[in-house]
Amino acid sequence: MQYFVRHLTRFTYTSAVTESVMELRMQPRTDGRQRCLRFDTTTTPRAQVFGYHDYAGNAVHYFDIPGRHTRLDVVAEAAVEILPYDDLPDRLSADAWPRIDAMRHTEDVWDWLTPGGFAIETPALREFSLAIGVARDGDPLDVLQRLTEKLYEALAYQPSTTQVDSTIDVALAARAGVCQDFAHIMTSLVRGLGIPCRYVSGYIAPREAGHDRSTEHATHAWVEARLPDLGWIGFDPTNNMIARERHIAVAVGRDYGDVPPTRGVFKGGAGSELGVAVSVSRAERPLQTHELTPSVSWISSERTAEAHNAAEAQHRQFQQQQQQQQQQRQ
Repeated sequence: MQYFVRHLTRFTYTSAVTESVMELRMQPRTDGRQRCLRFDTTTTPRAQVFGYHDYAGNAVHYFDIPGRHTRLDVVAEAAVEILPYDDLPDRLSADAWPRIDAMRHTEDVWDWLTPGGFAIETPALREFSLAIGVARDGDPLDVLQRLTEKLYEALAYQPSTTQVDSTIDVALAARAGVCQDFAHIMTSLVRGLGIPCRYVSGYIAPREAGHDRSTEHATHAWVEARLPDLGWIGFDPTNNMIARERHIAVAVGRDYGDVPPTRGVFKGGAGSELGVAVSVSRAERPLQTHELTPSVSWISSERTAEAHNAAEAQHRQFQQQQQQQQQQRQ
């Protein structure tokens, strides 16, 4: 399966700023069954974009715009191929739990077992864990699948309940939140079981029929747990499913704080407004060799008029969607 992803981020400032320094984590990973075939990022005002890979293997881009500007657009475009996944077994081997316990001594999983940042154990989390019956009460794979279902049933998907920097206690108190909250809560609970678990940021492709509970045309988040013989397996508690061919992973980390799509600073006393528009579409035909460009090309090209117009149209669509959602909430 091949997908095209387009991610527009727009920062609008109330007055001119004199410099913007930005870090991006928007390039889909090449890992396991997923391969990033093509990636490009462009900015307006134009900037030279550089990059590196961080400790977790995520592609990180960064740039500096030293001139005065009142708006900053970042457009990331990618082509991604995801190969079919093998069916999961009904259960793991009888020694699965001892082998999981041994991972902390035999594998580099310290970051995926240690609480910290957003994925921490709190009194509210312990109370919630008892309420939904989180325990090592069966096969590890089955425990994780049941936990995914329990979170889906116990928490409502409700945008605007939390903010990007909200702790898990906010979502637990409201019994509602968005995919980021679901992923943080599940990460904390899975680590509490002694299973290595990491936060995954990315996208989910729309269904051919029906809808997911998570918001379409937006970024998405889920978790991956490390299991004996299987490796990293994705679980999406927001939509109550195993993360498979429709889940496009961009970055993995201990929590959202490690992998935000954008992170930066600017010089000036202006206020700022953030707008985001995301589209994920299935490729109508396989990409040919001549259509592929290196996915680690760090220097951006100047945006063409056609691409600029497409970005403008996407942003208008984003604004219309935001207005419709606001009207529905009212």
